Amino acid sequence: MELDGKVAIVTGASRGVGAATALLLATRGCKVACAARATDASPLPIPGTIDDTVRRIADVGGEAIAVPANLAHDDDITNLVERTVERFGRVDILVNNAAITFPGDLELPVKRFDLVMQVDLRAPYLAMLAVLPGMKERGEGSILNVSSLAALNYFPGLMAYGMAKAAMEHMTMAAAHQLAPYKVAVNTFRIDIPVASEGFLANLPDADHSDWEPPEVAAEGIVWMLEQPAFYTGHNVGMAELRASEGIMPTRAERPHRQRDTIATRTHLRPV
Repeated sequence: MELDGKVAIVTGASRGVGAATALLLATRGCKVACAARATDASPLPIPGTIDDTVRRIADVGGEAIAVPANLAHDDDITNLVERTVERFGRVDILVNNAAITFPGDLELPVKRFDLVMQVDLRAPYLAMLAVLPGMKERGEGSILNVSSLAALNYFPGLMAYGMAKAAMEHMTMAAAHQLAPYKVAVNTFRIDIPVASEGFLANLPDADHSDWEPPEVAAEGIVWMLEQPAFYTGHNVGMAELRASEGIMPTRAERPHRQRDTIATRTHLRPV
C-alpha cells in the first residue's frame, strides 16, 4: 500500500507504540486520527496525551486530529470513525493498538474481566466493523491488530489479557480470509520483544531495561506490515520473526534480547 495520502486511525495513540506509529504514519504522508482517553484537558497519571501526539505530528509537517475515546464505550468507537470520516473523508487504515490489563487470573473480578474483553477484543472488533463498509466499497484497506506474547503463553496474572489477545489473533486470521476478495488486508503485529513504552516502564520501574526497544522500533514493524500489498494478509507474526526474515527494525537497545527457549513465539492458525 502506498501510504502517502491515506487516512489512518490509531488507537492508544497518546503514548508508546501507538504514538510512535501515528507519528511514523504521518511522516509517510498519512492523515491520522489519534484516539485514546488521555487528553490535555483530561490527562492520566502516565505521561502522554493524544494532543501531544497531534502536536508532534504537526511539528513534522503532518496532519492529524485528536479524538478522545474510551474504548469501553461502544458509542466512542462509532464516534471515532465518524469523526475521522467527517474530517478526512474516509478510513484506509485501522491500527487496533489500545489495550488494558489488570493483575489477576481466576480471582480477577468479573467486572474487570469484562472490561479487559471490552477494550482489548470487543473494541477492535467493533472498530473493524465500522471501517469495513468504506474499505470494501473502495476495494482497498488495511487493518493491523497489535498483539502480545501473552496470546501464545500463560504469564501469571495475565490470563484475561492473554485470552483477549489470543482471540484477537483468531479474529485476524478469520477476517483476513473473509476480506481477501475485497483486497482488505488484516494482520497481527505481535510484540514479543520488550518495548519501553511509558506504561511498561511505569509498571516495571525496577526491571532491567537494557534489552528493551524504544516504541519507535515496534512502529517501524507495524508500518512495514501496512505498506505490504493486499495479498499480504492473515499473518499473526512477531517482532523477532519479522526482524529475522525481513531485515527490518534494527535494534536500538543496549544489548540484544534473548527469548527463553520455553516461550512460544509462533501460532499455527490457518483457514481450512
